[in-house]
Amino acid sequence: MSKIICSAAIRGAYQIVDKADKKLAEAIEQKGRDCKVEFPNTAYYLPIIYSMTGIAVKTLEDCAQVLGMARSMLPPLPVEHHWVPYLGHTLDAGMATLFAEEVYEACKYLIGPHPVDGIWLGAASDVIMRERGIEFVDGTAPGFAAIVGCAPDADAAVKIARELQQKNLYVFIQSDNLGISFAEQLAEKGVQMGWDTRLVPFGKETSAAVYALGFANRAALSFGNVPPGDFRRNLLYNKNRIFAFVMAIGTAVTDEQYANAAGAINYGFPTISNIDIPEILPTGVCTYEHVVSRVPVDKIVDKCVEVRGLKVSIHKMDIPVPYGPAFEGERIRKEDMQIEIGGPGVPAFEYVCTKEIDEIEDGKIQVIGPDLDEIKPGPGVSIGIMVEVAGRKMQPDFEPIFERQMHRFLGEAQGLFHMGQRDIIRHRISKEAFKSGFRIKHIGSIIHSQFHNNFGAIVDKVQVTFYTKREDVEKVLNDVRAAYAERDARLKGMTDDSVNLFYSCTLCQSFAPTHICVVTPERSGLCGSVSWLDGKAGYEINPTGPNQPIERGKTVDERLGQWEGTNSFIFNGSNRSLEKVSLYSIMTDPMTSCGCFECISAMLPATNGIMVVDRDFTEMTPCGMKFSTLAGTVGGGLQTPGFMGHSKFYLGSRKFISADGGLGRVVWMPKALKEELTETLVKTAEELGLDDFLNKIADETVAQTEDEVLAYMQKVNHPALAMAPMF
Repeated sequence: MSKIICSAAIRGAYQIVDKADKKLAEAIEQKGRDCKVEFPNTAYYLPIIYSMTGIAVKTLEDCAQVLGMARSMLPPLPVEHHWVPYLGHTLDAGMATLFAEEVYEACKYLIGPHPVDGIWLGAASDVIMRERGIEFVDGTAPGFAAIVGCAPDADAAVKIARELQQKNLYVFIQSDNLGISFAEQLAEKGVQMGWDTRLVPFGKETSAAVYALGFANRAALSFGNVPPGDFRRNLLYNKNRIFAFVMAIGTAVTDEQYANAAGAINYGFPTISNIDIPEILPTGVCTYEHVVSRVPVDKIVDKCVEVRGLKVSIHKMDIPVPYGPAFEGERIRKEDMQIEIGGPGVPAFEYVCTKEIDEIEDGKIQVIGPDLDEIKPGPGVSIGIMVEVAGRKMQPDFEPIFERQMHRFLGEAQGLFHMGQRDIIRHRISKEAFKSGFRIKHIGSIIHSQFHNNFGAIVDKVQVTFYTKREDVEKVLNDVRAAYAERDARLKGMTDDSVNLFYSCTLCQSFAPTHICVVTPERSGLCGSVSWLDGKAGYEINPTGPNQPIERGKTVDERLGQWEGTNSFIFNGSNRSLEKVSLYSIMTDPMTSCGCFECISAMLPATNGIMVVDRDFTEMTPCGMKFSTLAGTVGGGLQTPGFMGHSKFYLGSRKFISADGGLGRVVWMPKALKEELTETLVKTAEELGLDDFLNKIADETVAQTEDEVLAYMQKVNHPALAMAPMF
């Protein structure tokens, strides 16, 4: 290791521990040693400390103990002669730095300055962690760049950000260079930042680096099944699974930034810089080099990818704007839009239909009517998108699946905002995209390219036609709506009893090795995004992929929803850790959960019923646990009677825990979830003979504890009170 870097990192670690000590003393003086400490809406305490040591930091007193441990980890300050800042000393100093910075940032939440301020976002909530962390597991996001400092100018910052986005990387931003931060440069140019665009500004202080590294630690805990305190597995998981690196740009590196870089190296995350600093080129802790410097800014992104050993898949197509998942969350304000397609009262549609192989021409893109150059800027634009596909394996049942995927495919183009589907759509094209040369035909290019890329095993030809005159759209829309109605009628009649095959989904086994979703017509995957038809299509697209057919076989217990075929598949697919699963019960051998579930159901013993909570509800629930805590209890492939992860769709299914009493067992759910599912719940309740049932479900406005739920149930005469005991 370089003596200069090691010496600077150790000096920086001393400075940071001293700063944290001072901040902690101020917090204790103002709040007292028993004051509760947390990063808001997170279940992993202070995650770096918790994951590395197993210590759950709950109070300022706990912070004092951890800070004492951090100080004890500091090696001797290097001296001019006979210095010994070996690798171990430097890495210890780096880890002490991270422990101290977590304490420092936690104190800021208590006494200020608050980490969430203006463009700065502070710690990621568990809702974000569950939504975004999975992308590092399934490969949607190959890694993240932790940017420290600032670019030579704002234009260079935008260029770097766009390059990283196009490589599908998350960009975690913290620290500054001479008072200027990378995030402030992006804000100057009007670049949208936030989790939706993958440009995430955590904080301007160097200590905000713990939010980026904390995210990586939480990924190991949540998705890697790494127990708290197992630091070796944690570090190896991050080195081998979370492909991150530090990009230090600017004119100088401070001792505190060196200390943070040393902390990152523990995880196998190298530092790449444009600054003239000493290099550490031998391999060892990191996959390749540890510190690489003097990289020209216009080449630094590619160098970072090379040094970290990232495997990046970049979408290439003939369109004049950048393209990739990072742009899917982009929002286009009214003042920034060229046109708005659809919206209230404006006829517009997207429709995918199956044709014979000789009826269409692959790659043919037609715009029948004016293109953007001739369309008046603003809202109220009527456009119909007709996508005709053909292939030997194409089936009409796949059409709605293709339509749903268009949201993702089109939304990944910079300057194209996509919302809705079928005949309820609202899209915007930005002025910037228009100036870059983006036209309606390019939407067709995206559809053609992505349908082939993603559905190549099914689709042989893709032809796209755009209708841009309102009268043409209205004329075609009558036939399109008739096709929608016919399709809905075909799918509506599907029940579990009407098919002989269910489908598996094992996408999440990389982080929950014993979990398997069994997807049926009446029970979608836990994440809500995999229906029975999706499973069928997935198998057709990739016969060796995560969606495999499951023959039901002989019935074991019809009431519970157990069959020999499903039990056998679960036994073999769960590495022989689970012998059976009930598809319709929360109490007897319930389906396991991964971590991607939209909702969690949990039994409330005193009420003889269950509560349901979705991941958007971050407050305490009547069972005494928040969603984040419940997720840690239920997830990871565990089979826990009385607890179950599931999709929102499943709540409206007649098969929802039907073995235990069904929908009538639901006694509490968040008000927002109840309002979102009102139409579905009312319809299902009526079919089950539950009169005025929605009003009998308590929410947080009338009950926050189990006793309060019971009192409300007695007041409204909830049907669960008269049901047989759940256990």
